[in-house]
Amino acid sequence: MRVAKRIAGWGLGLLVAAVAALAIALAHNASPAPAAPLPATAVRMKAIVYREYGGPAVLRLEQIAKPTPAANELLIKVHDAALNPLDFHYMRGSPYIMRMQIGMGAPKSSRIGVDFSGTVEAIGPGVRRFKVGDAIFGTADGALAEYVTSTEVGLALKPDNISFAQAAGVPVAGVTALQGLRDYAHVGPGMKVLVNGASGGVGTFAVQIARSLGAEVTAVCSTRNLELVRSLGASRVIDYTREDFTRDSERYDVVFDAVNNRALRDYERILVPKGIVVLVGAGPSIEPWLGPLEGMIKVRLMTPFLHHPFVSFFADANRTADLDTLGELMRTGKVVPVVDRTYPLADASAGMTYLEAGHARGKVIIAME
Repeated sequence: MRVAKRIAGWGLGLLVAAVAALAIALAHNASPAPAAPLPATAVRMKAIVYREYGGPAVLRLEQIAKPTPAANELLIKVHDAALNPLDFHYMRGSPYIMRMQIGMGAPKSSRIGVDFSGTVEAIGPGVRRFKVGDAIFGTADGALAEYVTSTEVGLALKPDNISFAQAAGVPVAGVTALQGLRDYAHVGPGMKVLVNGASGGVGTFAVQIARSLGAEVTAVCSTRNLELVRSLGASRVIDYTREDFTRDSERYDVVFDAVNNRALRDYERILVPKGIVVLVGAGPSIEPWLGPLEGMIKVRLMTPFLHHPFVSFFADANRTADLDTLGELMRTGKVVPVVDRTYPLADASAGMTYLEAGHARGKVIIAME
């Protein structure tokens, strides 16, 4: 019995030591590796790179090799790119658990950015949906650059009535709003939807997409954003600095929360008996251990104690059909992307600083020219 207890004690001690060692390894920031020299014959382009984790100062403008499309790939000249909270989580390497995939100590890939719009410059064998000269928008790794390569997955034609800057801000935020409202909340005609965080990147799309699905929309934002959100089609706008929307007498079929800044039980007071809450983020949190996972964990732990369904999810921005749907909504004028500020590529770090502050109205865009 004493031997068994000792073995069990040693096992527990080893487990604690292993967890501590993993935690130290995950939190460790290594010194940045120097850039590899480019061959003299390389065709160069400008791109934002980062070789260490940290704040916006780690983002640097450098000359790197221009990519060449492989089979089933397109070479795209980027006109504009957009920043997302996803980007600053990659930049900071937080939550730390991400580093098991993106790099321990330092990022495996020095490229950053996902959302973009641009023009197809060349195509490899096997490309069928697009041709040279097409104006497109979508997602690609390392979008903060003058050129990117991508397969056809996660790309769509840009509507003629939408600028490149507007189109660049659509993929992650627009798909998040679309999937949350259509696929998780099943919004339809006559439903009442409340959008919390209505003036942000996801929120501005959510207001318009909910309207396009036939819902009556109540939007929550700050005083300075009331007119903006009203112009997007909200039937009613609540200024959260003056009124607690969770104490409202109105009852909603859906609460779509783009900022996740309230206790879950607060929402139950404003839901109809069969209402649902869809949580799509954790705001501008840069908490290093849980980050945006906090909302999902909170929902899982609280579900047994709640009377309504709560859903927290990460969108799949590579669904080509969803980008096509958003393209059609823009083409018909039902969705108009909101651009807050535009920064030149060289000032991407300033754009990231602004985004992290959490007060962007719509999307923050990075222009290549």
